[in-house]
Amino acid sequence: MQDLRVTLFQSSLHWHEPQANRAMFEEKIWANSDSTDLIVLPEMFTTGFSMDAPQLAEPMGTGTHVWMKQMAKQTKSAIVGSYIVKENGQFFNRLLFVTPEGKHTVYDKRHLFRMASEHHTYQQGVEKPVILWRGWNICPQICYDLRFPVWSRNRVRQGKPEYDLLIYVANWPAPRVNAWDTLLQARAIENASYCIGVNRVGKDGNEIEYSGHSAVIDPKGSAINFVANREETINSTLSSTDLSAYREKFPVHLDADDFTIQV
Repeated sequence: MQDLRVTLFQSSLHWHEPQANRAMFEEKIWANSDSTDLIVLPEMFTTGFSMDAPQLAEPMGTGTHVWMKQMAKQTKSAIVGSYIVKENGQFFNRLLFVTPEGKHTVYDKRHLFRMASEHHTYQQGVEKPVILWRGWNICPQICYDLRFPVWSRNRVRQGKPEYDLLIYVANWPAPRVNAWDTLLQARAIENASYCIGVNRVGKDGNEIEYSGHSAVIDPKGSAINFVANREETINSTLSSTDLSAYREKFPVHLDADDFTIQV
């Protein structure tokens, strides 16, 4: 298991303009001089957080999916972010984890934000994937999922934690950013894993403000990187040695409760 280099893009978004957002992130990706293993983009990075799914949704294998495959292949890194997908007549807030070989893993947002009527627009996800990438087991989540610790709980498999890195991609509004900061730390501590949160900045088409607060948190709950209130590219290296040493010294996972989630 090698160290994992991660690159987070905290950015404003063009409202309902997928092509403009893809072009913007492509420019940011190529402007980043650091080598990386994993690129992390915000929730609904092509449109902003929108309920206009009938106008904005894309089928799999087109548009944004193709672009993510191209970026992964060209940068030789995996890329992760969510966008609006239409499949079998239904809409999904869908996260894709795409590798340089063109393989992808899907995570459909489990907890839909009812205060914005997301649950009336999108279908709820029912599976929580754990993705093996360059020796790291990675669990991807989306925004409002952060408030539900049972769903993200790091279960024990053959005496070891199921994942090493928990990722949240988000459009988390500024008025509730204290909860974002606190819960990212909590998820890292309770799961004895690294935790990454990537949030957008700026104002969306509904006049909602976002302040970023994107962060890389270590298993003890300390921020390795933290950026607020501005656009920025964040490069971090996650230490496999530090993670293993911490889990060996403080094997809290061995006392964790076993349980089953009914979906």
